[in-house]
Amino acid sequence: MTATVPIGEFSRLTYLTIKTLRYYHEIELLEPVAIDPGSGYRFYSTAQVDQAHLIKRLRELNMPLPEIKAVVAAPDQAARDAAIRAHLERMEAELVRTRDVVASLQALLLPSTGISVEYRSIASYPVLSMRSEVAREDCDVWCDHSFGTLYGTLAAADLAPAGPAGATYAAEFFEYDRGEVVTFVPIEPRHRDRFDPATVLDLPARRFAIALHAGPFTEFDRTYGALGSHVAEHDTALAEPVRELYLVGPGDAEPADYRTEVCWPIGRL
Repeated sequence: MTATVPIGEFSRLTYLTIKTLRYYHEIELLEPVAIDPGSGYRFYSTAQVDQAHLIKRLRELNMPLPEIKAVVAAPDQAARDAAIRAHLERMEAELVRTRDVVASLQALLLPSTGISVEYRSIASYPVLSMRSEVAREDCDVWCDHSFGTLYGTLAAADLAPAGPAGATYAAEFFEYDRGEVVTFVPIEPRHRDRFDPATVLDLPARRFAIALHAGPFTEFDRTYGALGSHVAEHDTALAEPVRELYLVGPGDAEPADYRTEVCWPIGRL
């Protein structure tokens, strides 16, 4: 059995203010079951209490109102649960990101131990590659896709990589949050004819200032900052993309165990 109660009583039943209930009515999120034609006073059913509680909790989880409307209007329990579950997964991912940022901030408070820089000349070598203009926010997904494609192509040819995979990022990627990204996996020179020539690239010979980045990519900016500053202060950088080599990366280990060589080009051989 249900009953109809005025907006003030419904506010007490749901812990939602009258102002909030009026707003939810305006945006058609939680509408009263009846409105007095003379006074315009709103009335709600006690059957709406659970729905109001659901809306309140979703708002406490920072779910956007359009998504809450979709949850409330879901055709069945399964669809409603799927929408809530998707939001919870996004929140969990955000919590992980927040923990990473907190850890990074705490590290910034510690005295700097400096950076170890190695100088190395690397000869030209062929790689199987993919390139695309990529937005920074889409980079992780695109890199996962491209490396999966490259390793899949090698496996189909019954070949193993001839060295660590890597990537380069155009200056525009950093300057405008969108630019060309080239991912690559080294191949033996004798095998280059086994692949589509459009996918085979010869990385140019270069002399690099190199720093090892240990750990997840959330701290990558600090390695770039330290190595780039060292090069600016002691060498002359070439106006071309920095080369990253993934000695241990995604798919090989947990983020804490990643090992990436950041190679800053400073001259030709």
